[in-house]
Amino acid sequence: MVIIVADTTSTIPTEEAKQLGIPYIPQIIVIGNETYRDDYEMDSKTFLQRLKTSPVLPKTAAPPPALYYPIYQEYAKPGNTVIVLAPSAEVSGTYRSAEVAAQDFPHADIRIVDTRTIGAGLGTLVRLAHQWAQSGMDADTIVQKVKEWAARERVYFVVDTLEYLHKGGRIGGAQMLVGSLLQIKPILQFKNGRTEPVESQRTKRRAIERLKELVYADCPHNDEAYLAIMHGDALEEAQRLAEEFKRHLGLSRVAICDLPPAILVHAGPGVLAVSYFTQG
Repeated sequence: MVIIVADTTSTIPTEEAKQLGIPYIPQIIVIGNETYRDDYEMDSKTFLQRLKTSPVLPKTAAPPPALYYPIYQEYAKPGNTVIVLAPSAEVSGTYRSAEVAAQDFPHADIRIVDTRTIGAGLGTLVRLAHQWAQSGMDADTIVQKVKEWAARERVYFVVDTLEYLHKGGRIGGAQMLVGSLLQIKPILQFKNGRTEPVESQRTKRRAIERLKELVYADCPHNDEAYLAIMHGDALEEAQRLAEEFKRHLGLSRVAICDLPPAILVHAGPGVLAVSYFTQG
């Protein structure tokens, strides 16, 4: 039996993970001297309110290895394989925590995969891997397919400000843009496990128009694109974008995801992101 383990950076709602039977790990939000799990203790709406009003910038902490122990104890039994699909190790310590916890189970078949991504695309990989496991696919094939799918993902996003990425140390190759952003709105991408700049526009409206052009350039015109819109307190914009993509690309569905606190702390309010998979 193969068990897929995920965490909240996948944007899968906690209740959905529970219904699917996917063991689910929270990220930790730190605001001053207070800490919160972002599965049951701090939702996106509450977090954004705190982010806008807190005198100190909230921080994130990877889930401690101790949160993985009970999952490994329950599922890492003879005959079972546990596959942890972790967000990019370049922006999150989740991979390392899962790895440290696995060291206490030397005889168990536990595989931690650095998916090199984060957000809705990671959520798609988790759901697909879970389906493959439920259908009886072996662990080696699942890991290989996850890596192949991950390599085909594209993530573009527009932020209102680079302030949060900069202060949180998650700005990656977009560092070069800091200091020149008074009059521009950058289009960024999540590539090779980190944030990279694409180009800049003078207004957010133009940035979103350009983002759409980038998506139209190579997004498949079918539902296997698993196109998803992610946002932080920008639901109406996300809904408009989803309808345009459905109409232009002939898609029957476009998921709209609230970004979890562990991502919002770096992207900030107003962020809009698009994730999809190119043709295999």
